[in-house]
Amino acid sequence: MAAAPPGAAGGSCWTWRPVARDALLARAFHSCTELRGRLYLVGGLLAGGAREPSGDTVVLDPAEGHAVRIAARGGPRRSHHDAAPLGGRWLCAVGGWDGARRVATVAALDTESGEWEAWTAAPGSRPPAGLSGHTCTRLSDRELRVAGREGGTRTQRRYGSVYTLRLDPRARTYCYEEEGCRTASRSGHCAALLRTPGPRPGHQLLLFGGCNSAEPEVAGRWSHGKVEEAPAAPRLVEQLAKLVSSGQGSRQGPRGLRHHSCSVVGPFAVLFGGETLTRARDTVCGDLHIYDTRTAPALWFHFAGADRRLKRTGHRTCLCNDQLYLVGGFGEDGRTASAQVCVLDLFT
Repeated sequence: MAAAPPGAAGGSCWTWRPVARDALLARAFHSCTELRGRLYLVGGLLAGGAREPSGDTVVLDPAEGHAVRIAARGGPRRSHHDAAPLGGRWLCAVGGWDGARRVATVAALDTESGEWEAWTAAPGSRPPAGLSGHTCTRLSDRELRVAGREGGTRTQRRYGSVYTLRLDPRARTYCYEEEGCRTASRSGHCAALLRTPGPRPGHQLLLFGGCNSAEPEVAGRWSHGKVEEAPAAPRLVEQLAKLVSSGQGSRQGPRGLRHHSCSVVGPFAVLFGGETLTRARDTVCGDLHIYDTRTAPALWFHFAGADRRLKRTGHRTCLCNDQLYLVGGFGEDGRTASAQVCVLDLFT
């Protein structure tokens, strides 16, 4: 077993190890998307209590620990949005809060030209009334699945809607189509596209958190070969398998968790941090929850966080080159944005 580095609590089997620090990264409720080995941060809130989201785009080279703000004109002012990569070229930001209202529009960054473009709704598109705190999951280079509670500035529906969002990079258009399924009213949840166990392989999209329930919900199912999987991370998968083998699995997941992060690593969904709805004080969390789909039924593994300085809410985790990065988010006070970049270290 590898020795824990300085800063890890005694007996702890995991920690977030700082690898870089830059004031450009200090934000929360932003998007963070891997594209060609770099992490693209878009928008977010720069301080707790802020109403006006940032409109900048920052690119982080995780290998060098170097961040730069790109001079891309027309960047969307957004927070509580989501983003997805397309075709190794486009970064599509979907929905979010623009400082005045919830929107469902799509803006795309052409990483080759360095320009943001406001794509237009195609004929027949039936967009949500407005989106914030939703999830946007890439199924292919032309199709995303959007899930979450929709509504305008003053109203929110009592249930969650599920949409297929079709994108046409050549025409610079998008088209929403509402699916027949609905979910519990969720906001600030996460989504994980995971393989389904059993003799008939496929994938399902699971929603975690964003409401008082601890139960995940299915927001879509696909047969084998119909969706594109997350990048392979063999080293991290092996380490996570060893980590959960040392823990006690449970059918019960975290209850009342929102504004946490989630990254799919092979058969695992790795959730971190967030804000709990189950208590009135000390609401910002720093725990690691791992959802293991290798068994039927799937099991949860909970690993408590020992370092209060690593509590986060409104942050992002991003898988890149077989490492899981933690970027941004508000700390324990729920107001101070972190400028640190960390990687997940597992001592197995």
